[in-house]
Amino acid sequence: MKIRKRGIEVGRLQVGNKNCITDVEGVRVGHVTLDSPLGEGEYACTGVTAILPHGDNLFQQKVVGASYVLNGFGKTTGLVQVDELGLIESPIMLTNTFAIPAVTQGTLEYMLDSNPEIGESTGTINLVVGECNDSRLNSIRKLPIQPAHARECIEKASNETSEEGAVGAGKGMICFGYKGGIGSSSRLVREEESGTTYTIGCLVLSNFGRKEDFQCSQYNVEGKMDVPTFPKPADGSIIIVLATDAPLSNRQLKRVAKRCGIGLGRTGSHFSNGSGDIVIAFSTAHKIPHVSEGSIETRIQLRDDHPIMNELFLGAAEVTEESILNSLSQAVTTKGRMENIAHAYPFE
Repeated sequence: MKIRKRGIEVGRLQVGNKNCITDVEGVRVGHVTLDSPLGEGEYACTGVTAILPHGDNLFQQKVVGASYVLNGFGKTTGLVQVDELGLIESPIMLTNTFAIPAVTQGTLEYMLDSNPEIGESTGTINLVVGECNDSRLNSIRKLPIQPAHARECIEKASNETSEEGAVGAGKGMICFGYKGGIGSSSRLVREEESGTTYTIGCLVLSNFGRKEDFQCSQYNVEGKMDVPTFPKPADGSIIIVLATDAPLSNRQLKRVAKRCGIGLGRTGSHFSNGSGDIVIAFSTAHKIPHVSEGSIETRIQLRDDHPIMNELFLGAAEVTEESILNSLSQAVTTKGRMENIAHAYPFE
């Protein structure tokens, strides 16, 4: 269940109707989960998650994008170009570390089928794929993820409330020594002068931290101490995907993305040496056409010095913190390779 159903409320801003990244209009999420034995103690305990900024053709109708690296021990594709041009033109894909090539290929095949002109009458495409290492539960060397899983994941994406916990890319992830994975949350930010309300949403892939790091006392969720944590904690990682319908430039998006680190830190992370802590952000306020005959492009954006920016900063911190807690709260005890078990956090 969501952390709020356990009586724990994070922050002061109003939560969206679904308390999910899909509260940002147009955003879609899909999961494909692999959960099957591979023989001789090996196990496919992994998956793929897709986040689509909107339901139209993403290559033809791009969105403003940015990324921010809190700690760079991660293997991603596409972020160099995202930061250079400030645009995202593909689904944002999440998976395990060794599945980056397969997921990239499957996503590319999907986008090529949807856009026959790519590589012919127009340029190439920039794909965005992020990862965390699920090798404690998943037989990562067996490479169970195939390109077809990425395509299936994109095709299944919907604007319904996303599944959370041990699903999709989060199937084999561990957070603070307990079962982690996918978590999501949203906030509404109101601009008083015009009465305009903006939505900011987050989806995380949590796979970081030791039991001792988790700031459980501030949430009054110390749990039953007889439930074991995973015996070999790793530095781990987290991918944070941030979405908003606020009209922001890519520079402003990066500023908002930085504040996700505050929410991550509140839960207990210190961005450890071997942790890939990466934020990928986008705004759905504008759709930027791939082809335009004009030399001038006009967009509306918020002023940096308007109080609404501080509310968006606050929202980014709150949704990140609550998404991480939801990834713990929604996860279930999971058995993987070599009979390894990651237990759900003992909230009761």
